[in-house]
Amino acid sequence: MDERRRAQGRRQAPRQPRADGRSAAPRKKRRHRRSGAAWALLYVVFVIGISALLASLGWMWAGDVLALNKDEHTAVITVSEGETFHEVTNELHENGIIEYKWLFNLFATVTKGKEKLVPGMYELNTEMDYRAIIANLGSKSVSRVEISVTIPEGYTVMQIFKLLEEKGVSTVDKLTEQAASYNYKFSFLQEIPLGDYRRLEGYLFPDTYRFYMGEDPKTVLNKMIANFDRKFTDDMRQQAADMGYSVHDIVNIASMIEKETDGSDQTHIASVIYNRLKGTATNGYLQIDATIQYILPERKEKLTAEDQAIDDPYNTYQYAGLPAGPISNPGIASLRSALNPQNTSDYYYALGDDGVHHFFQTYDAQQRFIQSQALYQNG
Repeated sequence: MDERRRAQGRRQAPRQPRADGRSAAPRKKRRHRRSGAAWALLYVVFVIGISALLASLGWMWAGDVLALNKDEHTAVITVSEGETFHEVTNELHENGIIEYKWLFNLFATVTKGKEKLVPGMYELNTEMDYRAIIANLGSKSVSRVEISVTIPEGYTVMQIFKLLEEKGVSTVDKLTEQAASYNYKFSFLQEIPLGDYRRLEGYLFPDTYRFYMGEDPKTVLNKMIANFDRKFTDDMRQQAADMGYSVHDIVNIASMIEKETDGSDQTHIASVIYNRLKGTATNGYLQIDATIQYILPERKEKLTAEDQAIDDPYNTYQYAGLPAGPISNPGIASLRSALNPQNTSDYYYALGDDGVHHFFQTYDAQQRFIQSQALYQNG
């Protein structure tokens, strides 16, 4: 009995308080609460930090997309034929137009901007947002760099190609390939076979043009041919037909006139050419020095007997009739002179010491004149 009471007393005896007045059990619960609160605080700080970071990055990305708060900067961007959008993106980044290449590529993919890329040279700036940049890299862009190029009268096709390359419009290789292989839809070109870039000789009309830098060579050439098509009017074509010549024949004759003189005697030289073609004095040989210069790799001050003996269908000393094709791109004055030659009996001419062409009916008269001129006395 006493034992049982003592046992109950032990079971019912309250725990003795700690010296600090707190029991052990409550202290354990508070420790768990404090640890959980610390972790919650760290989580909140982490979420806030990540949110702030993402907000900061988002603002920077948005700033690049929308062109906000950028330093003012302009750059000329070249989009070459066959260049990938990735390569163009690199150029935009290297020139400071965009900051985030991956973001620009993503934007272009979503908006299908990669499909709008057109070769050329474009003037872009940091005030343009992504949409404006992509729009300005397209064919309707107002930011494409446009320049003025003057084609001098009498330039050959190759001289024109080199000038256009020098100005940044296109390259000699691209223009040469295009001239040789593309069938331009003009009636006067249909009888000229493809395969040789010189098929366009005579039809790249000398004038001042506005071209885009890096422009499609087909467009460049078509612009000059179309100009010839406008300048060589229907009346002029009818006049050629009435004379018994094709448009190509007249262009051929005009190209020689253009190279032989730049003075007021173009119609007189035209007369000599027609007289040689039709008369018997030279048996149909035009003997125009400019046709030999055309086939030489470099122009010579004075031609030799060896030059005159070159076997080439452009050489009018070796082949009777018109040369194989035009030897330059004549201006409108030479074209009109070819259609309106003077009526003379002259077959020969020579440049005098006075800088003027003198005309003769016989070879002997021409030679006597040459011997009297100091211009011809040194070889």
